[in-house]
Amino acid sequence: MFKRIVLAADGSENSIRSANYAVELANNFSGIIKVIYVVDSQTSKEDVLHSNGKFEIEQRRKEKIHKLEELLRQSGVEYEVHILHGEPGPTIIKFTQEHDVDCVVIGSRGLNKLQTMILGSVSHKVAKRVTCPVLIVK
Repeated sequence: MFKRIVLAADGSENSIRSANYAVELANNFSGIIKVIYVVDSQTSKEDVLHSNGKFEIEQRRKEKIHKLEELLRQSGVEYEVHILHGEPGPTIIKFTQEHDVDCVVIGSRGLNKLQTMILGSVSHKVAKRVTCPVLIVK
């Protein structure tokens, strides 16, 4: 039923809690978790301005999801990490369409609370537009 699970991650505590649910789904249905970390244009600009090269940028991005990846590694579930570029909502939606996903697990709130208040939450946008079930974790 839930063989291909997308876990939207941004390094927040909500995404760590979401990972626990994704692991449980993967264990129950012998599924694989596809972790998606989306770098938006503002973050990308800041990374370039405050780094000493591409390697350092990649390391910083991996550090943001390190705790989550450690949790997945310890759980023993099969997973893969995808670092994508774009606006989070549309990028997650596009990924689910292109990879025939069975379920999306996403936190109700991420790191950018100001953007959430002004533009609406990423989880809300994803839930409205994907064609598979969405588990929003509070």
